[in-house]
Amino acid sequence: MHFRGVFIAIAMATAMIVAAYLVNSRRPRVVVEQPSAALIRASGKCAECHRNAQYSIVHEFEMSVHARKGVNCLDCHQVAAGQQGTNHNGFVINTAVTPANCRTCHEAIYQQFLHSRHAAASWAAVAGDKDFTPEQVAFGEHYQPGAVKRPPNALTTLEGAAATTSGCASCHSVGRPNPDGTIGNCTACHTRHTSSVELARLPSTCGQCHLGPDHSQMEIYTESKHGVMFAAQRQLLNLSAPPDKLTTHDMFVPTCATCHMSGINGTGVTHDPSERLSYYLFAEVTKPRPDAARAQAKMKNICLQCHTPALVDRVYREADEVVKSTNEKVLAAKAIMDQLQQDGLLKGEPYSQPIAFKYFDLWHYYGRTAKHGAFMGGADFVQWHGNYPILQHLVEIRAEAEQLRQEHAAGR
Repeated sequence: MHFRGVFIAIAMATAMIVAAYLVNSRRPRVVVEQPSAALIRASGKCAECHRNAQYSIVHEFEMSVHARKGVNCLDCHQVAAGQQGTNHNGFVINTAVTPANCRTCHEAIYQQFLHSRHAAASWAAVAGDKDFTPEQVAFGEHYQPGAVKRPPNALTTLEGAAATTSGCASCHSVGRPNPDGTIGNCTACHTRHTSSVELARLPSTCGQCHLGPDHSQMEIYTESKHGVMFAAQRQLLNLSAPPDKLTTHDMFVPTCATCHMSGINGTGVTHDPSERLSYYLFAEVTKPRPDAARAQAKMKNICLQCHTPALVDRVYREADEVVKSTNEKVLAAKAIMDQLQQDGLLKGEPYSQPIAFKYFDLWHYYGRTAKHGAFMGGADFVQWHGNYPILQHLVEIRAEAEQLRQEHAAGR
């Protein structure tokens, strides 16, 4: 070929390549980006589509321990016993992952969870026992007596389905029964796809549900010395340390998970957050849990990983006194309500009279707050968010009860 012809051919080829590059550079990102071979190996074939359609799913999975250990999408989305599969682009998968999938590798953790109040007791607190099988009710009652075999919460009927679905049920679904026979949702604490131990150790993860007037643990923790130190030193903690190897060198400042679930310094991991609790602090009138002494010894052993025995004993001694004095105030208010009920002065549906809300607030909000504050180092919650409104409400309940009696005597 003549030199001029070769030159023209090269120039035209170059121009075509440049033109192709310019055209391609203007195509949408989701069209031109393709998953790498490494990504496909880590995430499976699914990533080819989901990286473009739902990038966050692939991004979160790539950060997970599951990805680093070679688990792929189908390992978790395969159809487990009791589940109905869905045909999805040539794969038969389960789109609603439940503990039935997680337990194929984490059976011991699932069994620990089933014993906890996060399991059946949590859902029953809202919906009662109607959604559980008789076997599930019997199992739940064995480990959490009186907490599963119960009617639906009266407030759910009064507030309506919309409020319950988006409110109470959102948190309490951590213990909702699944069609496949399992209970709960592991992703409530570990999130879908990331399946993160680090995230489950963050106070804000527990604080998604344990906050507000009825479960004010998040606010109490934030006020406590533990919470203040976590805010200051979070970047120095090894929040992703393996649970079975966690030490105080990794978590020298505790979060909720450290005290309630971790096996720090070889103390034994549990997924039953109530295993180390000696009282039913959430209850109207607080009583010791079954096997309370053993539970308290377990929690004290966690405390001793960082504190002296004298300090731990003092905290428990003072908190015990708060439980005792709170019970006395709640019982005084309860006696007034019980007498009104006995005398026929509480009429209509539950929560149909102002005094019923006053009593509910007294024990459900302020009583719980005072008791949790005492055990978690929240002085302000023991006093101004706890005992002060308890005292105020007790005085008001006495006055309203007297008014009801006067109105009844006058025939109004």
